[in-house]
Amino acid sequence: MLHRSNFYMKPENRKYLETWRNKYHQTLTEDILPFWLKHGLDHENGGVYTCVDRDGTLMDSTKSVWFQGRCAFVYAFAYNNVEKRPEYLDMAKSCIDFIEAHCFDSDGRMYFEVTADGQPLRKRRYVFSECFAAIAFSEYALATGNKEYAGKALKLFRDIERFINTPDILEPKYLPTLQAIGHSITMILINTASRIREVIDDPILTEQIDKSIETIRTKFMHPEYKTLLEMVTPDGEVIDTLNGRVINPGHCIETSWFVLEEAKHRGGDQAIKNLALQILDWSWDWGWDAKFGGIINFRDCKGFPPQDYSQDMKFWWPQTEAIIATLYAYEATSDEKYLEKFRLANEWTWAHLPDPEYGEWFGYLHRDGSVAQQAKGNIFKGPFHIPRMLIKGYMIINNILQADE
Repeated sequence: MLHRSNFYMKPENRKYLETWRNKYHQTLTEDILPFWLKHGLDHENGGVYTCVDRDGTLMDSTKSVWFQGRCAFVYAFAYNNVEKRPEYLDMAKSCIDFIEAHCFDSDGRMYFEVTADGQPLRKRRYVFSECFAAIAFSEYALATGNKEYAGKALKLFRDIERFINTPDILEPKYLPTLQAIGHSITMILINTASRIREVIDDPILTEQIDKSIETIRTKFMHPEYKTLLEMVTPDGEVIDTLNGRVINPGHCIETSWFVLEEAKHRGGDQAIKNLALQILDWSWDWGWDAKFGGIINFRDCKGFPPQDYSQDMKFWWPQTEAIIATLYAYEATSDEKYLEKFRLANEWTWAHLPDPEYGEWFGYLHRDGSVAQQAKGNIFKGPFHIPRMLIKGYMIINNILQADE
């Protein structure tokens, strides 16, 4: 917790943050959450649709299993931290019921896509569906006081670890010719464990967070390139290929705030905080587009052209991660350089992503900030990154303002 003795804001900075805190609250409760309640909630089958056009028209009834968990988490998170509106809990419960009824295969793993009424369409080798379902269960347990869901969250987390650590359960990304480990699952386990720990504090959760942070520090962080790579060998060596040299600034920035949040949980642990700030500083330098603004999609650590076709686009979610991370960094340090980075990321985001005509936000922009396509959702974009940012931003700014009183 911050105290006035070591945290002081200029009056103009306080006014700036107060304005944005109020803006976050208003946008969350009057735009983003109502949009998905109106256009996403499936009143017939339960759960949420996310493949909607600009005005909310349903384009495809295929349901993303990721988003059943993500949506349930967000609405329960808003209920717990912003306003206790019954419709938020109703949405969360609808998604959770759909998950339990339709989204688990007989082997305990979850599907990636299902039909509107829950018939399985596709499984993938990832465990992200499981991670999002676990945080949905834990947040719903916090919202309702129903400990049964806390138990379900912890059981699912144990299953996730078993899936990851038991050979032959998950198909590897590459054939044995290439041995590699990925940053994505390493970082998401930090957030998954920390969210579950809010409702049930089992040692396995902090053990996994410790393991993930150490793996990030010793294997994915590469000071010679001042970056955190997306894929390395099991020993942490650089894989000198187009895929091996990929930097995903949005993922790295997201990792930084997961780690900053953990440092705060541990009373301001200096070593963990310094690690997170180093990741943020490096990732900002790689990601921030000095010409057009915004966080760019991909870079190559050696400066070669990235392979991904969307390499120079501006997606919605890296912008939201930058807003959260810079706010956390400012809260953790009171250093105005992070307040300035917050201002840059925040104002660019609000200048380019919100849709003033139909509500909600665009997700896919060209490098110059122009809209690439106008749909509000698909199997990857829906009610998660944007409302999570608005909730977290509202919460962090409140903490900063209280510390300054």
